Parts: sequence; C-alpha cells; structure tokens
Amino acid sequence: MKRIIIIAAAVVMATAAISAPNGTGAARPTEQTEKQASIKFDTLRHNFGRFSEADPVVECNFEFTNVGDAPLIIHQAIATCGCTVPQYTKDPIKPGERGKIAVTYNGAGKFPGHFKKTITVRTNGDPTMVRLVVEGHMEGLPK
Repeated sequence: MKRIIIIAAAVVMATAAISAPNGTGAARPTEQTEKQASIKFDTLRHNFGRFSEADPVVECNFEFTNVGDAPLIIHQAIATCGCTVPQYTKDPIKPGERGKIAVTYNGAGKFPGHFKKTITVRTNGDPTMVRLVVEGHMEGLPK
C-alpha cells in the first residue's frame, strides 16, 4: 500500500514539474509574445534595361515596409562587386513605416554587355537575409 502511495506521489510531482518548469506553479505559455520586425520589399529585382557605356552610371531604389511589430534595423547591405553600391539608413524603421535601399551601378571600365549583380541585405527582422538583384545591358561605344 505504501508503494502505491509513493508511486502516486512521484507521478503527481513529475507532472507538476513538467507543467511548471520555472517553479512558480504557473503553466508555461503556449505562444511567444516577443515582438519582431519583418521586412517586405515591393520588388526583389530591377532591370536597368539598355544603357550606353558613354553614360555608365545607373541607379534604382528598392523600397520596403516594416510589416512587423518591432523596429527594423538593417545591419548590412553588401553587393557582389565593387561596381554596385547599396546605400541604406542606419536608423531603425518603426513598424508600418517604409524605407529604401538605393543602389548605384557604375559600369565605367567594365566590359559592355549583360550584367547581373546581387545585393545581400541582413536585418534583425524576419527574414534575416534577403537577396536583391539588379541587371541590365551596357551597350559599347560605336567604333
């Protein structure tokens, strides 16, 4: 009889320990209530089309919205090549607000023809990494 009581008491204590791991007697929450930023770009690609080697610098903007419920911080935006330069705000973007990443491609000294460059954006939001793509066709100077 004592064994049954001891086993029953052990089961009750184990169940209580599983239900309240923090020792307060409260059940653990089923959902996380932590706020998180979330970045949503209007578009992930931009095509500059055709442009002349005589005017080799082209620019575009990638606009985005913080659709999360915490401030969004862009930690870094880096391009695959030094000919492509992204610029972005270092200030946090509040929930619901918009921002932009300005991208400049400089084809001076590059071979004419088609190009495709990637900009990797890292944030504190969801997703933590986004890849943007710029491409175009630089036409050579007439000979």
